Amino acid sequence: MTDAASSPPAAGARSGSASSGGALAGLKVVDLTRVLGGPYCTMILSDHGAEVIKIEPPQGDETRHWGPPFRTDARGAQDASYFLGVNRNKRALALDLTQPAGREVLLRLLEGADVLVENYKPGTMERWGLGYAALEARFPGLVHCRVSGFGAEGPLGGLPGYDAVVQAMVGLMSINGDAESGTVRMGTPVVDLATGLYSAIGILMALQERARSGRGQYLDMTLHDCGLALLHPQAANHFLNGKRPRATGNPHPNISPYSKFRTQTCEIFIACGNDPTFRKLCAFLDLPGLPDDPRFRTNGNRVENRAELEAILDARLLAEDGHEFCDRLIRAGVPAGPVLHVDEAVQAPHTAARGMVAELDWFRGLNTPIKLSRTPGGARRPPPGFNADGAALLAEHGYSEEEIAGLAERGVVVSAPR
Repeated sequence: MTDAASSPPAAGARSGSASSGGALAGLKVVDLTRVLGGPYCTMILSDHGAEVIKIEPPQGDETRHWGPPFRTDARGAQDASYFLGVNRNKRALALDLTQPAGREVLLRLLEGADVLVENYKPGTMERWGLGYAALEARFPGLVHCRVSGFGAEGPLGGLPGYDAVVQAMVGLMSINGDAESGTVRMGTPVVDLATGLYSAIGILMALQERARSGRGQYLDMTLHDCGLALLHPQAANHFLNGKRPRATGNPHPNISPYSKFRTQTCEIFIACGNDPTFRKLCAFLDLPGLPDDPRFRTNGNRVENRAELEAILDARLLAEDGHEFCDRLIRAGVPAGPVLHVDEAVQAPHTAARGMVAELDWFRGLNTPIKLSRTPGGARRPPPGFNADGAALLAEHGYSEEEIAGLAERGVVVSAPR
């Protein structure tokens, strides 16, 4: 017998808005990050109930200006979609940390905080007296996560890093594209996003350990390391055979058939990860002789003779209706799908069934993919305007109206981007 309260919700019952306090309710996160890796990390935490206080410098998070497209709010301020896409569920305060008074405000906000996430250039927080050693002495339970390009040590220590530059430097661009295109930047900022994901995982690990030891710790997260960690299976192939991996375009370097094919109506992708699936594909396509052909009998044979196999499949698939064909093929047990554009993907029926588009007031964006049965996460509040919660946050941390006004007058708290 199943307890209804602990059963997963039906797909149709899922909503883009959070329907619980979240698995991280009660967690306080002070977020000093800008751009993408850090904000993506803290959005993951906020989606699941953490209170995230986003502290921006006087000029604001630069992604507020990375558009078009832009949204204009009731105050006439514009924010780019790039910012809106990774900053929901947060409260915003603009603070000048170059001023000692600004650093004192930060220390007040850190009282009772569980996590600090920042992506200042290594050495900056230390010069301000806010490095991990100083913060650990004052807040021994604080988990301090720093996101940087290359870390503080090594030949590139302390140097700036951006997603595309790191894609180039760690080899990701060299395996993307094909012989005709040459090296190609991956269209999504995969290094930044992966760094945000790894950082969130690391923070949760540190909090788990803190539950046993009572002590926080420092997380040294870099775009460089996280980008390298994505080189699978290419790095594994290289370590085993000593060869330089090359860009293979759509085909998988280790599996065949695992590629894109043309049909009468659209491009499709077929993925056969093992011999039984390949036999299913051949039976479905009425090509019974292929599995016993010495060129295609095993996956190793098929990888070695990839061009010949793909030519046969191309000719067979060209007359099919891709959308209808993929639906029949995947239901027959062979992974396959049409190559959709982004607008098609976000409007797809399964996207709706999985609750993967969050809508809240004026805000619309991708929802959390983490599905928890008792404490589901999701959108709680739209992305904040610049310093939108400054006065309220300061009041909650013990500042009087006179003190708040004084901080604003001295430019410690900033009401409009400089």
